[in-house]
Amino acid sequence: MYLDDKEFGSVLLQRRARSRYIRLRVTPKGEVVVTVPWLTPWKAGIAFLESKREWVRRTLERQSRRQDAYAATDPQEPVTDAYIARLRAEAKRTLPPRLAELAARHGFVYNKVFIKHNRSNWGSCSTRGNINLNLNIVRLPDRLRDYILLHELVHLREMNHGPRFHALLEEVCPDHRALQREMKGWRLV
Repeated sequence: MYLDDKEFGSVLLQRRARSRYIRLRVTPKGEVVVTVPWLTPWKAGIAFLESKREWVRRTLERQSRRQDAYAATDPQEPVTDAYIARLRAEAKRTLPPRLAELAARHGFVYNKVFIKHNRSNWGSCSTRGNINLNLNIVRLPDRLRDYILLHELVHLREMNHGPRFHALLEEVCPDHRALQREMKGWRLV
């Protein structure tokens, strides 16, 4: 069900059987979503939205600023199949050798490396020791490329983002926190 809000436009109100609490979120596209447990009246969801109005305002403003920052990282040419093919070719040529170099330097051993065109992540590591890298990594400055590669290599030893993961990442990449903040200014195409 949609609620027409004067300030936020269409607000999606939805019921979820598995929800135990009223939830409020703002999607990356700027849509406001209120989720209520199955037997909770819509009025409770609307009241919750009203109580969190300032949070929604701040979140939408933050997303707007982030979108402005993203504009600077957008490719200068249209994102076509040919553009993606060029990124993929460059990624296959440059990323595996750099990954091997960083792995050897820091004592990591991985199984295989795959270049993918994911829409949601820069890389991942499987329990089998395979590393998946997003072809968009080649658009990044070298320091951010290395940060992503080291991040995935650390996952070979720690498959989560717990304290041990961060301690090991700190060893191999001391400025990882600043690099992680800098990554927020980049987006996938």
